[in-house]
Amino acid sequence: MNTSSTDQKTLLVVDDNPTNIKVLFNFLKEEGFKVLVAKDGLNALEKLTSIQPDLILLDIMMPGIDGFETCHRIKEDPKINTIPIIFMTALADANNKVKGLSSGAVDYITKPFQQEEVLARINLHLKLKSLTQELATVNASLEQKVEERTAELKKAQSQLVLTEKMSSLGQLVAGIVHEINNPVGFIAGNIAEAKNYAQDLIQLVQLYQEKYPEPDDDILDELEEIDFEYLLEDFPKLLKSMEEGTNRITNISQSMRTFSRADSDQKVSFHCHDGIDSTIMILRHRLKAKDYRPEIKITKNYGELPPVPCYPGQLNQVFMNLLANAIDALEDSNQGKSYEEIQNQPNEIEIATSYDADGNQVKIEIQDNGIGMKPDIQQKIFDYLFTTKGVNKGTGLGLAISREIIEDKHQGTLDFTSQLGQGTTFTLILPVKE
Repeated sequence: MNTSSTDQKTLLVVDDNPTNIKVLFNFLKEEGFKVLVAKDGLNALEKLTSIQPDLILLDIMMPGIDGFETCHRIKEDPKINTIPIIFMTALADANNKVKGLSSGAVDYITKPFQQEEVLARINLHLKLKSLTQELATVNASLEQKVEERTAELKKAQSQLVLTEKMSSLGQLVAGIVHEINNPVGFIAGNIAEAKNYAQDLIQLVQLYQEKYPEPDDDILDELEEIDFEYLLEDFPKLLKSMEEGTNRITNISQSMRTFSRADSDQKVSFHCHDGIDSTIMILRHRLKAKDYRPEIKITKNYGELPPVPCYPGQLNQVFMNLLANAIDALEDSNQGKSYEEIQNQPNEIEIATSYDADGNQVKIEIQDNGIGMKPDIQQKIFDYLFTTKGVNKGTGLGLAISREIIEDKHQGTLDFTSQLGQGTTFTLILPVKE
């Protein structure tokens, strides 16, 4: 092994037999490990208050507290309970193995020792510990960063709607997306390395099996205990699922970037389909099936559209308001219905786009099959601060601001038709040229 001083691993050998200690000490030191020694369980627990080895080789039969009790106490201490423990014993019966593994040990080495086996098992569990720590770090980092950035985004969006400062949304979200991309990139890179490490580890074990095709009963029992064949099959799948998760976050991040484009003082050419698709991506969590209803279906009937001169960030906010309102209308229409009733008449939002070459304008229609609106409600929906939603569910600004964005900022039109019991269609028309 000849481990360099920068990454030298520390092993704690706990045994009351001086001969065993001497053999292991000399052998492991020659292999490049830093070896510490404890003469019994209490001595080991005392040493562990000031040191934290990378792995513990623990004898079972010792005076005072035996190896089982020592292992149990180590695993109860949160400061040291992640240290892998390999039992050293002449007790080869299954009951003792089960007892040892149940107390928290990761493996057994049977006396008398075979140096090659000892070294292989130590290296294997040091590698497993390293991979486990790396995966735990990646998971913790991913969860923390996503939670932090998601919370910041929700808070920021709420403040922007309430204060009507629509233009600052793009800059804020772009910064958040940038911050999300950094940890996601780090995680994606580490997952790739973790896959390589896992493959190396699997190849090492397979090579071990090839060189030692007839393992002893201890190894066979251990392979059966950990369901080794299933582990070989499932571990790469686990890493693959983590990789897919990071790809999903990257796609969401890209959609957020498209959705929250920072607007300049002048209009820029923008593909409306990109804005609609990014908005759908952000709202996908609301579209997914719930325990009380099936998935809300999105039907896209896209025509060929030319780029539209606009303020993309503001236009995306209009798409967000209209699609979110359509989802709210469908949720309201589901009240009092069973899952089967909703399934027979599924919730659906249809988005249709077309280009009128004669009028040189783009038309976007967003239609839901919800409950529709009563005539008295229809007269007020574009009024500032008017809302039909409950407390803390709506500000009464969304549609008012949307009409202002389309008609005042883009010289277009935003109108609707609604039929009670059948649904509502919002029609957005934008000029292709100034």
